[in-house]
Amino acid sequence: MSPYNSKYLAKNYSSTSFVITPTKHLQLFAEINGVEGEFILDTGASSSCIDFKYADFFNLQVEESEIRAAGAGASNMLTKASEANELKIGNWEEKSMPLVLFDLNHINQALLDHDASIVHGIIGADVLIKSKAILDYHKKMLFLKNKKSIIL
Repeated sequence: MSPYNSKYLAKNYSSTSFVITPTKHLQLFAEINGVEGEFILDTGASSSCIDFKYADFFNLQVEESEIRAAGAGASNMLTKASEANELKIGNWEEKSMPLVLFDLNHINQALLDHDASIVHGIIGADVLIKSKAILDYHKKMLFLKNKKSIIL
């Protein structure tokens, strides 16, 4: 383990790596309700989101929502909500994570158009704020502060 990583790990952070896609998005793996998927890490997204078509894949309990979503290239999109999901990124976990569901076809099409792989969803600022995240672009590492001490 590098001294750099141990500095954060000593402060009760866990780490996970990400890749930078050809579209310059940050992409990482995370688990929702025990199922692994690929996600864009988006500091500008207020909420973490899942594409509608992956609701069953991640075992989400979906509810209707009156909230409309907006993002780069799209606005006024219909959404649904899913409360109390278990989210795990590396060794960091949140046992009661709300998620927004909406159509991510426009995002995935843009990724495919640039030879990048599609994603199941977006990890947004809600997770980054909750986890007191530290993002190291140079080392391609995301550090997330654990609620409890972890034993390595």
